[in-house]
Amino acid sequence: MSIVCFGELLIDFVALEHGVTVGEASGFIKAPGGAPANVAVAVQRLGHPAAFMGQVGDDPFGHYLVGVLESNGVDVSGMTFAPEARTALAFVSLRLDGERSFMFYRHPSADMLLRPQDLKLDVMAGKRIFHFGSISMIGEPSRSATLKAVQHAVAQGMFVSYDPNLRLALWPDADAARAGMKIGLEYARFVKVSEEELEFLTGGNDAAALWCGAMQVLVVSRGAQGASIYTRTAHYDVPSFNVSAVDTTGAGDAFVAAMLVGILENADYEQKLPEIARFANAVGALTTTQKGAIPSLPTRGAAEAFMKAMS
Repeated sequence: MSIVCFGELLIDFVALEHGVTVGEASGFIKAPGGAPANVAVAVQRLGHPAAFMGQVGDDPFGHYLVGVLESNGVDVSGMTFAPEARTALAFVSLRLDGERSFMFYRHPSADMLLRPQDLKLDVMAGKRIFHFGSISMIGEPSRSATLKAVQHAVAQGMFVSYDPNLRLALWPDADAARAGMKIGLEYARFVKVSEEELEFLTGGNDAAALWCGAMQVLVVSRGAQGASIYTRTAHYDVPSFNVSAVDTTGAGDAFVAAMLVGILENADYEQKLPEIARFANAVGALTTTQKGAIPSLPTRGAAEAFMKAMS
């Protein structure tokens, strides 16, 4: 049993200094990333096999990224290389509190050109969980490819996880972003949103407004304040851990990975959600203590040792 992640794989160039804009930075650290790819690596580091489906450019950055996934044990047999577009890049500057601003190079990038007929759906055979995000649904043909993969996962009886990741600058406008991000909610049994995304999608702090379809668990991540976990019959507020945040990139993805691992390991996961979320908060918090997403994702041993030290 394992997890398949679908979507964008890119390089984050993270500014060397805190508290500067991308234009003001003196230089950048190259860090592999992309939300679904971060989840795949985090799952591997937490002790479970993961596969990744997506498309990068047939260029040095694309081959580097696939190599990073391979070196972390992720199954990359679902990857394709596009000769007609470059691998996506994101330049990231960090505020003094570790929060981020982005400038993207994708006009278009290879992941945006993934077509339904390019999908290697056999990668999903025998897998239990399918995880995807909203970035691949911004435009065609990647939106159709994403929906084909999700619908295949549902048909195969997989547990579908969705992260409606808000990157407003990548959408034509706010209305298009809101409508596009909501599409994935119809298929998902597990959904994770940030407070900002909840406000954007509902116009307030109304988690109940997002319930639809087959949804079983809705998580609202609240940064240093922890997470709120909702099921159709229960609500839990789970505190986080106090750390000195250096870079929040990938923290939400690490949290998602830990939640999915907990679901994978517990047939009665709904009864254990506070415990699972506490572990996920530890994994997310540890991820903020270094720069870059994939480089900072902790192992299971590191997360357990951290929890023990903090208890």
